[in-house]
Amino acid sequence: MTRALYVGPWRVDITVRPGVVSPVPAAGLARVITAALEAAGATSPASIGLILSDDDELAELNAAHLGVDGPTDVLSFPLAPSPEFALPPGRRPQLGDIVVSVERAIEQAEAGRGGQTGDVRWSAADELRLLVTHGTLHVCGLDHAEPAEEAAMRALERRLLASA
Repeated sequence: MTRALYVGPWRVDITVRPGVVSPVPAAGLARVITAALEAAGATSPASIGLILSDDDELAELNAAHLGVDGPTDVLSFPLAPSPEFALPPGRRPQLGDIVVSVERAIEQAEAGRGGQTGDVRWSAADELRLLVTHGTLHVCGLDHAEPAEEAAMRALERRLLASA
């Protein structure tokens, strides 16, 4: 099931795979995404996709796109805008897609391995909000490959989650 939600200048298309039950309502996830888009200075108006899935799909995507065996909690697929391609009037550019394993978010929270650092104990809803925030920031071009980038990204995630 896919649902389009409009929050501010952004359209958030949320797809929930069959059998997946989210601990956060779609409207709440759309607000999390748009707060991260705003904080990151994303192009607006624009649209972004969120797919709530399971470990099997994330393992397939992880292998196909990163060459890594096994599932992960979140993957982001940013789309670079093309200056040569003009959108028809009234169309929003697509920023990219985020795919989250709700199964992994719940497991990490229940095991006390949340918070991207693997040592945070909180609810599955908080873990899912973090993963969606993290994925959105990646779509916007933020990264954590270098220590300074990681510190800045983690600080922004904490700030956004505190205000969620």
